[in-house]
Amino acid sequence: MTFYSHAPIEDITAENKQPGSMINMTTRDIAVIIPIRNFKFAKELMQEHFNEKYMESEKYPMASFKGIITDDVDISKDNEVQATAKGIISIHGVEKEMTLTGTMKRTGNSISLISDFKIAIKDFNITVPKLLFENIAEVIDVHVVLEYKPFQKSNSTK
Repeated sequence: MTFYSHAPIEDITAENKQPGSMINMTTRDIAVIIPIRNFKFAKELMQEHFNEKYMESEKYPMASFKGIITDDVDISKDNEVQATAKGIISIHGVEKEMTLTGTMKRTGNSISLISDFKIAIKDFNITVPKLLFENIAEVIDVHVVLEYKPFQKSNSTK
């Protein structure tokens, strides 16, 4: 998962390689949890400001999305389909209903989900000091790639 901020003074990119996610293709439920502190930046100072001043990651350590895939997608065989999920995204303690679109691709027994969307920081009560207004975009581009493998129950004999 990455996000990108294009602003007049500088562009900012951060990557988080540790989002947690599950998908139930029978019920079409999807849930994603993102540990805020796991976003990594090119500059350590950017990461510090992101966590302490903007996202307040001590107070709001996670972002999440919980929803349902609204399309009747068929990924019973290797293929790629467009999908829409509608649900609640929670960032910085603010919940907002969102509809996200993306691509679901099945290869063998794994499924990947790819989505690009935008987040307006003001919608989530994230404030940027006026001094840094030209450093951070008002709307952030988010790119998500999630990989899923089938859940397998353990055959423990206790």
